[in-house]
Amino acid sequence: MRLTHFLALAAMVMALDVAPATASATPSEGVAGETLAEARIGDKDYILTRITIAPGGTTGWHYHDGEPYGIITEGTLTHYDSDCAIDGIYNAGDTLIEPSGSGYVHMARNLGPVPMVLLALFVNPVGSPLSQEVPAPDCAQSL
Repeated sequence: MRLTHFLALAAMVMALDVAPATASATPSEGVAGETLAEARIGDKDYILTRITIAPGGTTGWHYHDGEPYGIITEGTLTHYDSDCAIDGIYNAGDTLIEPSGSGYVHMARNLGPVPMVLLALFVNPVGSPLSQEVPAPDCAQSL
C-alpha cells in the first residue's frame, strides 16, 4: 500500500467519532498501545493505534490475522523474521507493511536510546485480535 493510501485510510478512520480505548497487548516488554479510532466496514475492522516501545522493549513473537500498515513517527524499530534475522530497520518517517497469517511470524524491538512510536492501521477480519501470540522460535535464544 502506498503512503498516500495509508494516510487516506488513517484520515478516514480518525474522522470517525469513536471514543479511544486501550489496545490489547501481545506478550511484550516495554510496549504501550493506545487505540485512537475504530470502524467496521463490511467484513473488516479498521483499528488505528499508537504503539510506543520503550528503549530495550520488544513486542514478543506474534503474527497478524489482518494487515497492519504503519509509519514510524519517532525513534527506530528493528524487525526480525521467524529465522531471527533482521528483515528491516525502520526510522522516523519510514512506512511498514506486514503480511497477514501464521506464515509470517515476527518480532520487533527498540534497540535505540529513545522511545519508538508507530502509528499503525490494522485492517482485520471482523472480531480478530490485533495480533496472535506464538512461542519464540529456537533461534530466539541467540538474540
